[in-house]
Amino acid sequence: MRPYRRMKRPKSIIPEVRLPDPVPEAGDLLDKALEVKEKQLRETFANCSDVVFRHIVCPDAVGQGIRMLITYVDGLVDTKHLDEAVLQVLMRQPLPPAPAVTAAWVQEILADRAVPAAQVGVVTTYDEVVAFVLKGSVTMCVDGDEAALTLSVVGWKQRGIEEPPSEPVIRGPREGFVESLRTNTAMVRRRIRSPKLKMQTFTIGEFTKTDVVLAYVDGIAEPSVVEEARRRIQRIDIDAVLESAFLEEFIEDSPKSPFPQVQSTERPDVVSANLLEGRFAIFTDGTPFALVAPVVFWGALNANEDYYERTFMSSFLRILRITFMLVSLLLPSVYVAMATFQQEMIPTTLLMSISAARESTPFPAVIEALFMEIVFEALREAGVRMPKQIGQAMSIVGALVIGQAAVEAGIISAPMVIVVSFTGIASFTFPRYNFGIAIRLLRFPMLILSGIFGIYGIAIGIVILVIHLVSLRSFGVPYFTPVGPMHFQDFRDVFIRVPRWAMRYRGGMTAKQNTIRIPAGQQPGPQQDKE
Repeated sequence: MRPYRRMKRPKSIIPEVRLPDPVPEAGDLLDKALEVKEKQLRETFANCSDVVFRHIVCPDAVGQGIRMLITYVDGLVDTKHLDEAVLQVLMRQPLPPAPAVTAAWVQEILADRAVPAAQVGVVTTYDEVVAFVLKGSVTMCVDGDEAALTLSVVGWKQRGIEEPPSEPVIRGPREGFVESLRTNTAMVRRRIRSPKLKMQTFTIGEFTKTDVVLAYVDGIAEPSVVEEARRRIQRIDIDAVLESAFLEEFIEDSPKSPFPQVQSTERPDVVSANLLEGRFAIFTDGTPFALVAPVVFWGALNANEDYYERTFMSSFLRILRITFMLVSLLLPSVYVAMATFQQEMIPTTLLMSISAARESTPFPAVIEALFMEIVFEALREAGVRMPKQIGQAMSIVGALVIGQAAVEAGIISAPMVIVVSFTGIASFTFPRYNFGIAIRLLRFPMLILSGIFGIYGIAIGIVILVIHLVSLRSFGVPYFTPVGPMHFQDFRDVFIRVPRWAMRYRGGMTAKQNTIRIPAGQQPGPQQDKE
């Protein structure tokens, strides 16, 4: 007989399911067990190779030791300072004995006595730990307690403070904002050394968690304007904020208008001056451009240097900018209207020269102007996008070559090249880049109106433009003030700039509760001998 063999039990074709250990949710309180906290954090930062987890054991007076988990992002933390000033102190110096590790013990012993860091905080949820780690802080989770420490040991590389290339000056401060939020706010705080300078921080962006600071001077800024700015910032719901322009499009009054209702600047002196005028500023982490509001139309024609030079030169340059703004907007349209419809408005000798130059051109004046304007804008854009060493040379050489070739080929008349070139030069006089863009864009509809209706078309365009400017608002402030509506008191800093001692009052629309800037009797003069 064959020996009896016990039949093996067939394996189940259903795989064995092993339930995972319950893991706390991200928003829950921290667990007391260090292993549970580490597991949750490692799952949150899965596939994040730049996140470092470091175990340490801090000795105590009774020789038992306290286990801790250090978590930080490599590249955002000054590891040398972390090693020398924090870890070595904790791992070598015994901690005071404690009957049990509690939140009070963590706060009193670790945060207040043992940890040598300038900014130390205590958090109790996973969300807070993750947020601080991603902001560049170091978190210390303690075994046996539901609290964790956050240490500010920020050490990422940043660009040095230098003169902003977009707003150069001959006389004035040479420093500009950088990409670090706290560096930018510190430069403003260094200029306005008053506790009335308030700075409120917001966090915007689902993924970026970008810090945004609203700054204003309490007692000068209108509370209603500040509250409106705070409300508009808080209602922003966006996935990412990478530059201040992301916020600008959410907080402006009329997004369909070509004119900017928020001013962007890289200069801390400009922000400080606007804060003292009753406006507010918005700083965004990761960009050197701060936003200032409310703004008015005439403020876009004021350069930073107007307030650092003598009043005569500043007033002359301001009148020159206003004149060239009109030239940049209207010169091509006026030329097209007069050369096409109102030829009797041109002197006879000049008219004969223009007619002789345009005799061989196959296109009407409006087509010539549109073609040359588009070519000029393309050359300017190419010069900006090309490397700095060849950008300017390429734009200048390109304009000369294309203009000369077009005239010799008989496609474009020589007077049109002169008009477009002079218009381009006039457009470079705008102190604010975004305001210059609005004028450049409006030049095209004005050209079309002049090509269809002549001078009457230009008049129609100007009327529509003025109506639009008068109806605009920047956080409730009329955009065309003090011209429309009229505030004669503010005319001292519109078309001209009066001497500093005569600018006694702040803008009436932005600083209603504190209008006095300079007391009376400050006018200088020869000293009179006292008897």
